[in-house]
Amino acid sequence: MQQQPAAPPPVTRTITLAEGMTVADLATKLDVKAKDVMKKLMDRRMMVTINSTLDDDTVAMVSREFGADVKMQSFEEEMLQVEAEDVNEADRVTRAPVVTVMGHVDHGKTTLLDAIRSARVAEREAGGITQHIGAYAVKVNDRNVVFLDTPGHEAFTMMRARGARVTDVVILVVAADDGVMPQTTEAIDHAKAAGVPILVAINKIDKANANPELVKKELSDLGLTPEAWGGQTVMVEVSAKKKEGLDLLLEMILLVTEIGDLKANPKRNASGTVLEAKLDKGRGAVATILVQDGTLRVGDTLIAGTIVGKVRALIDDRGRPIKTAGPATPVEVLGLGGLPIPGDPFQALTDAAKARQIATFRQARAKEKALGSRGSRLTLESLQAQIAEGGMKELPIIVKADVQGSSEVLGDTLQKLSDDKVKVRIIHSGVGAINESDVLLATASNAIIIGFNVRPDRNAADVAEREEVEIRLHSVIYNVVDEMKKAMEGLLDPTFREVRIGAAQVRETFKTPKFGTIAGCMVTEGRITRSGDTQARLIRDAQMVYEGKIGSLRRFKDDVSEVKTGFECGIGFEKYNDIRVGDVIEVFANERVVNKAV
Repeated sequence: MQQQPAAPPPVTRTITLAEGMTVADLATKLDVKAKDVMKKLMDRRMMVTINSTLDDDTVAMVSREFGADVKMQSFEEEMLQVEAEDVNEADRVTRAPVVTVMGHVDHGKTTLLDAIRSARVAEREAGGITQHIGAYAVKVNDRNVVFLDTPGHEAFTMMRARGARVTDVVILVVAADDGVMPQTTEAIDHAKAAGVPILVAINKIDKANANPELVKKELSDLGLTPEAWGGQTVMVEVSAKKKEGLDLLLEMILLVTEIGDLKANPKRNASGTVLEAKLDKGRGAVATILVQDGTLRVGDTLIAGTIVGKVRALIDDRGRPIKTAGPATPVEVLGLGGLPIPGDPFQALTDAAKARQIATFRQARAKEKALGSRGSRLTLESLQAQIAEGGMKELPIIVKADVQGSSEVLGDTLQKLSDDKVKVRIIHSGVGAINESDVLLATASNAIIIGFNVRPDRNAADVAEREEVEIRLHSVIYNVVDEMKKAMEGLLDPTFREVRIGAAQVRETFKTPKFGTIAGCMVTEGRITRSGDTQARLIRDAQMVYEGKIGSLRRFKDDVSEVKTGFECGIGFEKYNDIRVGDVIEVFANERVVNKAV
């Protein structure tokens, strides 16, 4: 008779473990001998040494055999926990607030930043700023304020998507002569989704046609009611060009952030977030980082994501070499072994070997993740399953439409679909093609994007594919509502996923008696084919103009079945002639996706 394996002992405790545990680390945490842990692993035919790194599943399995449940956390979280245990409250000091400036293009974000920087920095420094590192500190009443000069909402959202919380307050710049514009709304949605307080700077009040009161009215319609009207939002009227109202704005930043009681401990090892990274010809990998807690010193070992290195030099926001960087200090770091990803948390360590071991473990895990699918992204097919498991309380949606009216109607209609199990929440709605910013917001908020009579631009499509964000495209409102209802009830029919085959740009057009207009094209991506079930669509200014079959595909005078990237060809649609220079022709096929929710 075959002997049954012994049942594991009952769970008597829960232990917290960090990623990249070695056999020795695990034995210490379990309070057992390393040889006992190794025996359990060898029983399962796993050949290990005392310094072998174990993956999360193995750690959980072995711990269970010793009667322990496991709660996994990142290496940085463990470091914070360890250092928090022996922290002296007296060591914690007030740190500078960190500010991100957002707003519509041309509303004066850069001018405002330059005005604050020149007013506060250049007066003490003859040469001005020798080098701009994307973040800088200014002094206000003997206190520092750190400004992050992010290149738009994309960088801000990408950091949030990676779990980084760097900003204490967002300054929303709105032009007094222009009012609320699409990107203003976008910035508000991004800041609200991140749960960061918003402070409004009404800029360009020196202009003759400035109307700050109208701006306040438009903002209060979006849920940002000025304090003067009994609301919660601080609004300051400024002129970046004439440097008016800047002191009041800076004082308000300190006032708004004082409530947050921002503290840090300069005596611990440094931790924080990577803001940007680049390869410099003479200096190698250069990362701009924000030290959020602790103090970073030259000579420290630093780990950021999968990258590890020794700090060779620190450069401050004015291009000067410094030896140490305390809490809320933006600095450039030289000496890393590669380029970390913006938004990655970093941690300084005294143990270089431990840092290398964690980096190697993360690299192996990143490779596995790239090979496998993440599968955790929300899709309409998986919606019912997630509701059934009690995992879905809220369904975040981003709506993009061709006109404002459609966008509003669609948003209102979808919100009315909320029921007792799931609440539909529109986190952003806008007009125009689905862009990269929309996809990044969806990534950070695990949202679904619905496009009505619009299409994703090329960048957005690439990012959506990489981040596995679901984009649903429609041209009839009833169909959108019907699809959403079916998804929530788990009755969604098997859907067809679009597989992009190639794209070509129209360089010139010709008229022919047989096919009408023929487009002279250059294939810019993939291949153009007319075989099988392939379809083609004509895109003009990010809007779809026509969809149908390719009737004629030629290379010089020969009929061909396909043309690859880098080659020219002539393309003619069946029964459609309105093709113009600059249009893009996309070729795609529809692939059946089996419904996972039913």
